[in-house]
Amino acid sequence: MSQHRKIQEESEREEAPIYGDILEAVLSYVPLIDLVSASQVSRAWNAAVSSSLFNLKAIKPWLIVHTQSNRPPHAATAHAYDTRSGHWIQIHNQPPIEYISALRSSHSTLFYMLSSSKFAFSADPLRLTWHTADAPLVWRTDPIVAKVGDLVVVAGGGCEYEDDPLAVEVYDPKTRAWTVCESMPEMLKDSAWSASMSTAVYGGELFVTEKDIGLTYAFDTNSKTWRGPYYLLPEQGAFCTVIEFAGGNLIAVGLLGSPESVKAVKMWKFSGESFEKFEVVGEMPTEMVEKLKGVSSCLQSITAVARGNFVFLHNPSEPEEVIQCEIVSGGCKWGSVRNAVANDRTRMQRMVVGCSDVALGDLRRAVAMVGRA
Repeated sequence: MSQHRKIQEESEREEAPIYGDILEAVLSYVPLIDLVSASQVSRAWNAAVSSSLFNLKAIKPWLIVHTQSNRPPHAATAHAYDTRSGHWIQIHNQPPIEYISALRSSHSTLFYMLSSSKFAFSADPLRLTWHTADAPLVWRTDPIVAKVGDLVVVAGGGCEYEDDPLAVEVYDPKTRAWTVCESMPEMLKDSAWSASMSTAVYGGELFVTEKDIGLTYAFDTNSKTWRGPYYLLPEQGAFCTVIEFAGGNLIAVGLLGSPESVKAVKMWKFSGESFEKFEVVGEMPTEMVEKLKGVSSCLQSITAVARGNFVFLHNPSEPEEVIQCEIVSGGCKWGSVRNAVANDRTRMQRMVVGCSDVALGDLRRAVAMVGRA
């Protein structure tokens, strides 16, 4: 065989296409954002991408982090973290800041912006699109806002001069109409704003918990009524309790001790009609507690966002580390994520954190929006 022929055959072997199970196996290790371009190579590759995603044992949720300057023109940035690959990506998305200045989130189901005349919210996985509507009938400074099914609930947060600071309104995006509902329970009058409450959504209900004492109520979007109270404070010495639904259960994460001396961070799951039954799911390792504290020796509060079996916790005052907990049979699998968005500059900005299941189609839309920018 001539040297030229030998070189040609070796070149052909090197350029031989990869198909079938081998291609699917390779693609299963590729970050989801890179699968967007891989799916556009050919029909065979597109099919292999779809098959590789279908065969994954579990789709891990993404962290969604938006920051916004406190100064005009209130420039915003958006990033997303792929838990499966450990990669951060930047999302080119600008909220409707020409109408509304403050970007907020009181539950991981959506981000929102509110002014005296406009209300805007985004609930798609990467927060790419925003729905703008008239403001609620009652003006509010720091309400609890969450997407429950197809509806958006806005509760509490009313100003002192309003007739009803505990007012509850439900917005239907299909009809673009607000409905006034039963007000929040009177027992919540001293804490009915998002800074003092933790929220969780399950089915057609919104759960709100007073962080300091675990006082909990549930709002049913079908009957438009509240039920409770329940007390989600399973252990003495908890000075901050946040709730979420994860692993198929209502869970609570509590800081034990004091802000100056946190002794432990524990997670419990609740069951029973009145959530009277509970058990410890896991306790955060000491090194993770230190990461949660950051450079400060004081840990006053935490926030929780969750999806599926994953719970993400962070310290709003020291957001450089996000603690990740995967609920598995027999307990918790802990880890930490370095928040690529947090830096000295973002300490002077507003930061909101969410959690979503992100599909390939969502990323294709994000890429397409960059192309149109």
